[in-house]
Amino acid sequence: MIARPLPCHVDIAIVGGGPVGALVAQRLARQGKQALAIETRQSVEDGPTDPRALALSWASYQALLDAGLWRDGLAPTAIQRVHVSQQGSLGRTELNANELNLPALGYVVSYDKLARLALEQLTLGPAQLALGTTVTGVRSLSRFAELQLATHTGPTSMTARLVILADGGKLISQINGVQQTVKPYNQHAILATLTPTVPHAGVAYERFADDGPLALLPYGDDFMLVWTQTPEQAEARLALSDEDFMAEVAQRFSARLAGFSAVGPRRSWPLALKTLDSVVAPRMVMIGNAAQTLHPVAGQGLNLGLRDAAVLADVIATTPARELGEAAMLQRYAALRRKDAGVVTAFTDNLISFFDRPNPVFKHARSLGMLAMDQIGPLRRGFARRMVYGVK
Repeated sequence: MIARPLPCHVDIAIVGGGPVGALVAQRLARQGKQALAIETRQSVEDGPTDPRALALSWASYQALLDAGLWRDGLAPTAIQRVHVSQQGSLGRTELNANELNLPALGYVVSYDKLARLALEQLTLGPAQLALGTTVTGVRSLSRFAELQLATHTGPTSMTARLVILADGGKLISQINGVQQTVKPYNQHAILATLTPTVPHAGVAYERFADDGPLALLPYGDDFMLVWTQTPEQAEARLALSDEDFMAEVAQRFSARLAGFSAVGPRRSWPLALKTLDSVVAPRMVMIGNAAQTLHPVAGQGLNLGLRDAAVLADVIATTPARELGEAAMLQRYAALRRKDAGVVTAFTDNLISFFDRPNPVFKHARSLGMLAMDQIGPLRRGFARRMVYGVK
C-alpha cells in the first residue's frame, strides 16, 4: 500500500523493498505493526536489470509463499538433487530431496522477477510503502532513529523507533559503533545460461575445478552457470567464442555432463566477503545484504538474508510495544542470528580457501571427505538440512 503523504514518524522503518525487506514488511504488517518500507525505485516497472538466477532453499520458498511473495509467474525450476564433485578425483557426494522427504531441495528463480514481485506485493498488500524515496542519512537518537530522505518533492526527514536496514549498505559508514570488514577474493564470477544437450532433470551441479569452482543451476530448460575465476581468467573466458566457451565448461565436468548446445550472453562481477562486527546498533538492525554479503559458491546469500527477516519479524512479534527498538530487543535478535549467520558465513568463506589448494595431499583429503559424506547417510542428510533450513 502506497503511503501518501509520507509520515513524519513510524514505529518501524525498513530501508529496502527487495525480497528481504518485503518479507519482513509483509510479516510485520500482518502482525498489525506500524511499519513503512522505503524504496528508491519509482515503480514496479523500474525493477532491477539483474541477470542472476537465485537458488532458494525449500525453507526460503515456504517463507516467501507464506508472506504472499511467491507465485507461478516466477517460473521456478525445482532442484531435486545437488551433485558435488571435484575435478580430477573420484570423490563426490549427492544431496537428494527424497532423503529429506521434501518435494524439492529448493527452486531456482530469476532475481529480476522475484524483486519485481516483492515490490508489486508491497504496493498491493497491507504493508506501507514509500516509493521513489532514497535514504541519504541515518543516525541514532536517544528514543528514536532519524532518517534523512530524498524524495521527488525535495529532501525531508523521518523518525522511527526502529530502523531495519535490509539494503542500503552505503549507510553503514554513518552508523556509530558498527564496523564493516571487506575481504576481497581477487575473483570474478562469470554468469551465463547454458543449454544442455541432455535435459538436466532438476539436478544442480557444484564442481570444484582446478582453476575455480563452477555451479550449474537448473533454470527452465537451461542451466545458469556461475563460474569463479581470477579477474584475468574471467576476462579471457568472456573473450572466447561461444563454442570454445562451452567446450571449456564441459571439459571441467569431464564425463559427468554430455555437453551444451548453446550459451547466452556472458557477464562477470568482482567477489568479496562483507561482514559487520555487529548487526545491531542503537535503534537499528541490519539484515540481508546490509548485514553480510557472501561468495556465491554455496548459494546461501539470499537464503541467509530471508532467515534474518523471518527471525526479526518473530522477535518483534513477541516484543511489547514499549520495548520496540530497545537494546534488550536488539540483543535478543543478534543472539538468535549469531550461530546461523556465523556458521554459514565461515563455511562459505572456508570452502573457497579449502578448495583453492592444488596440493595433491589436500586434493586427496577433499576427495575422501566427499566420499565419506556420500557413504554416511546421517552426515549427508544433516548437511543437506543445514543447507535447506540453516543452522539452529
